[in-house]
Amino acid sequence: MKRSNTFDVVPQSEEDEELLRRLLDASAALWNEINYERRENYADPDGDVWDISEYRGRYGGTVGASTVQQIERKNREAWKSFFALKEKGEANGKPGFWGNSEDGRELRAYIRNTSYSVEWGEYSRLEILVGQDLKDEYGLGYRERLRLEVRGNPNWKEYEKQGRLELFYDEQAQTFRAFQPVTVDDSRLAHPLASEEAALDIGANNLVACTTTTGTQLLYEGRDLFERFRETTREIALLQSLLEEGRYSSHRIRRLYDRRTKRRDHAQDALARDLIERLYDEGVSTVYVGALTDVLETHWSVETNAKTHNFWAFRAFINRLACTAEEYGISVEVRSEAWTSQECPNCGSIEDTTRHRDTLTCPCGFEGHADLVASETFLRRQTTVTRSMARPVCLKWDDHHWSELPRSVPNEEHTNPQVASVGR
Repeated sequence: MKRSNTFDVVPQSEEDEELLRRLLDASAALWNEINYERRENYADPDGDVWDISEYRGRYGGTVGASTVQQIERKNREAWKSFFALKEKGEANGKPGFWGNSEDGRELRAYIRNTSYSVEWGEYSRLEILVGQDLKDEYGLGYRERLRLEVRGNPNWKEYEKQGRLELFYDEQAQTFRAFQPVTVDDSRLAHPLASEEAALDIGANNLVACTTTTGTQLLYEGRDLFERFRETTREIALLQSLLEEGRYSSHRIRRLYDRRTKRRDHAQDALARDLIERLYDEGVSTVYVGALTDVLETHWSVETNAKTHNFWAFRAFINRLACTAEEYGISVEVRSEAWTSQECPNCGSIEDTTRHRDTLTCPCGFEGHADLVASETFLRRQTTVTRSMARPVCLKWDDHHWSELPRSVPNEEHTNPQVASVGR
């Protein structure tokens, strides 16, 4: 089972920080040179993208030969991904650069699994290999590595093997961070407490609506997150419009993109964790997720489609959800959910129903919360649901946690499908 640890990295002195910054800056410069050469080869009808120069002689003394290899390999992976997406008609641009010397490079490096070590304990530390020229300049011994303090509480301190370390400077948080891929023994997986099932409806305003065969309904509210995402997007567009002709980005624009992505990913990571832990406690063993493309192609507005595509990064979220679920022995299956958001649970009508914001109404007299109705309808298409639905639990993001609101779903007497149908 592949997982990753995330932790902060803290230099122990000003000299160590200077050394680390030079290492990461040189790695970024190396990436840019490799990427520029591949772009030039790509533009040349007779060029070969994979045929590039030898960079170990120029950069090995600074970053180390193994890191030169890893940067080249990472860039190769980026180009392979570009060609794969291009073949599917989904490519949105060639691999980009890690900043530039004028505006500042992105401080980032990839360290081979044999070129670093992490020790966990009361005084956790990370040791990484650097080039001999930097060692000589900063007084490190021939076999000595740069030693850095590690802060954080990773989930996977015990693992079978470690992968390539990603080390970078987070400008928003003003700290160095690391991602450490690890392979964990499958025996550490949990097992479902029962064989219940759940279905998720992924939306544009409510991020996730969930219904389980135990009768539980969960609603993760997302309006504030979407609004902050749109505000940052508008700010980026404004700054881009002010750029000089021939320029397409700036240091500030890249920081905004980075902030927008990190804020979204943090909320989605926390959502996946909170949701799966709740479903595990409910005894859920299988989670059904709607294929978002089915929904987008049927009835959503252009505006909703755009913001959902941009915000959700759907494949990445499903992968995140599946990885978290795997820890608990829960399987995630993607299935078609076309028209569930417009189907009346009372009479089955699709054409006659009306959706206004969060409410779905039907001439037959039904009125309920559209996203919760969709998740329940989706679940009933996959399995038999015999229990009645409990009062929905509504959760809101506070930039750190998903917390239950004092009330469940707002205006419950109008939006809860069970309350509405019983009342009529």
